[in-house]
Amino acid sequence: MKQVAILAAENSLLSTIASPMDMFLQAGVLWNVTMGERPSPLFDVKIVTADGEPVSAINNIPIIPTCSMYEIEDVDLIILPSQGFLFNPQDKGHIDRIEWLKARYEKGADLASVCGGAFTLASTGLLDGKTATTHWGLTKQFKKSFPEVDLRTDLLVTDEGRLFCAGGISADLNLSLYLIEKYCGREIALQSSRCTMVDLDCTSQSPFTMFTPEKNHGDSRILKAQEWMENNLENKISIEDMACDAEMSIRQLNRRFKSATGETVNSYLQLIRVDAAKVSLVNTDQPVEEVSLNIGYENISFFRRIFKKQTGLTPSEYRKRFG
Repeated sequence: MKQVAILAAENSLLSTIASPMDMFLQAGVLWNVTMGERPSPLFDVKIVTADGEPVSAINNIPIIPTCSMYEIEDVDLIILPSQGFLFNPQDKGHIDRIEWLKARYEKGADLASVCGGAFTLASTGLLDGKTATTHWGLTKQFKKSFPEVDLRTDLLVTDEGRLFCAGGISADLNLSLYLIEKYCGREIALQSSRCTMVDLDCTSQSPFTMFTPEKNHGDSRILKAQEWMENNLENKISIEDMACDAEMSIRQLNRRFKSATGETVNSYLQLIRVDAAKVSLVNTDQPVEEVSLNIGYENISFFRRIFKKQTGLTPSEYRKRFG
């Protein structure tokens, strides 16, 4: 039986503790009971805290641990629930958790984070040079804090052998299923998927993502260019005209734009156009062709390709799913 520890801390999101716990505890149990077979649990799950004392979730519900993290003798997997930004990197409890996680990893434990729990996992340094994910809305803060980590917020789950991350809050279920498959095989994971009605093969958070442009960069000319682009999506946007208006060469504009926003002019334009299309698809009944024209794409085929590349869905599929 695999031993799982969920490391709770102050201001953890309760669902990112309870959902993985329930998902692992039902493996080999819920399906068997449903099929009239004898339960055969595959995981033993404990909630632990740094000192063994209760902590309060972000909604002020008390979390009662089984024991202190130091009292665990054997553990195969440690799950880090989300705390968002509600922790102090200099806090002794946080530092103790980081040192304990590194020590347990050295002894063979796998580590997995949910949503903002990636900040805790990245604080160990174990993700440097490796792929990770977190909620797409935390992209800027994560990249600023951990520039050595290859952040992929298009992915719902990342796997670096013994280091795992899940994107958003509800992705804790997808991560749990992923790990059940990794530890117990696909058939057990499929059984869990059928019983819990969670999609085993959901791997992308791209359909849920909205682009959040960087505007706190202090470059007034680039900010003016960004705002002009956002207000003129339906028009033909010429980088030559933008460079002339900003009194720069095209090369200077591209360099400064990339430095300020993290995106090239063309990729920025595509991102904000697709975001505008998402809003129209969800909130209006305009035909897809009209949506495409309204954001500056006369070639409907090109618009469909760009849209699917960014979201993983066609415009019609996106409207059906979110409209």
